[in-house]
Amino acid sequence: MPKLKTKKGVAKRFRLTKKRKVKYSHCGKGHLATCKKSKRIRKLRRADTLGDRKTTAFIKSMLPYG
Repeated sequence: MPKLKTKKGVAKRFRLTKKRKVKYSHCGKGHLATCKKSKRIRKLRRADTLGDRKTTAFIKSMLPYG
């Protein structure tokens, strides 16, 4: 059986926690930050986990050795 390939675009955007949850960082904090509120930028700084089961299963299938 050949090795399974990891989708590199997904590997760059998502990580798996110890409890196999999918962790991701928010988008929208790269540039044009002067017009955004401080509270909004502070919330974007935090990482979050996916709650949707269907999306989580789909992402885990693209990260076979995660």
